[in-house]
Amino acid sequence: MSSDPGLVATVTAAVAGADGDHRRLLQSIVEVARAIFAAQASSIFMFVPERGELLFEAVAGAGQESLVGRAFPADRGIAGWVLASGEPMIIDDLSGSPAFAHDLAESTGYVPGVIMAVPLVHDEHVGGVLEVLDPAPQARSAISELDLLSLFAVQAALALRIAQRGRSAGAALESHGADYGELISVVRAFEDLGAERRSAGLRLIGSLRDLIA
Repeated sequence: MSSDPGLVATVTAAVAGADGDHRRLLQSIVEVARAIFAAQASSIFMFVPERGELLFEAVAGAGQESLVGRAFPADRGIAGWVLASGEPMIIDDLSGSPAFAHDLAESTGYVPGVIMAVPLVHDEHVGGVLEVLDPAPQARSAISELDLLSLFAVQAALALRIAQRGRSAGAALESHGADYGELISVVRAFEDLGAERRSAGLRLIGSLRDLIA
């Protein structure tokens, strides 16, 4: 059975489109977070474990035009501390914080004085960090700042997780498109089978899924 390049291309395009949707969602989250706190900047970092890096995934405010796609070591800075600990953090004076990586901040072109950071947790997995830099004092309400920021973090974590899965699928399609084409062709062939044979085929695929899960 030959693979279906057109079908693989269609699936690949769908994955790319989904990735674009999640990027827009993440961007809207940092923009709203920045507006709510009247902050100078807000950003979302994605953890890339195979590289040991935190990647700027979305930025609003200072650095918006230049930082998306840039990475730094995941074991440094406030974002690195939050990633490793899984705990939120507010620091009102970064000049005295040993966790603050001043050199990394300088390399971005903006050195904040105040930072709020929360982990992006989904299924007990920390996949990134949401930060707000230099929020305006008058915008800090009676509601706990971290509780408020955590509301954004829940949405960001889900979007980030879906985006990560989409990229993994896209990479697999790019590297093994023919293999995926064969699999999709087999599944589509089930549509032409009788109910009993189709059910048996789907049970077989279920057994294969359990084997490799």
